[in-house]
Amino acid sequence: MKYLKKGLLIMFLPLFAFTAAHKFYLSVTNVNYSEKDDALQITSRVFIDDLDLVLKERYDVNAQLATDKESKMADVYLKKYLNAKFAISINGENRPYEIIGREYEDDVCVFYLEISRVQLSTLKTIEIENELLTDLFGKQQNVVHIKIKDKKKSFVLLKSDTKGMLKL
Repeated sequence: MKYLKKGLLIMFLPLFAFTAAHKFYLSVTNVNYSEKDDALQITSRVFIDDLDLVLKERYDVNAQLATDKESKMADVYLKKYLNAKFAISINGENRPYEIIGREYEDDVCVFYLEISRVQLSTLKTIEIENELLTDLFGKQQNVVHIKIKDKKKSFVLLKSDTKGMLKL
């Protein structure tokens, strides 16, 4: 009986080794035009634990996002990281965005960004460069959805291909 238990354990143990949950490295960004505000409004969703890791690796900051111990410097370093890794060009010109705010939804940090004074009548192209977390995770996928009036485009940006464009 003792050998039977060991035999079954040896036989089934390798199967259990492959049942661990696989970690997905993903962010989702939505870009929409607001006619009311003449602005591009951007929401970007990124996993909190991934942001914590990248802030620790890149800036040596223990941010402890979404906890009671969240660093008072979290906003400063998140803004610095976003500005280094996320860019938008309109008609070939890089346009700065304002970080309106952020909030937590379960295990995700949602960023709210806006580019004001965007004239729909002169809008020809929007290019998104999203390198969020690609410096930390080789398999990071940054999904981008753009919707301007009746034009929609979605793409998956990777470490090897960090830019996508919508032509109007």
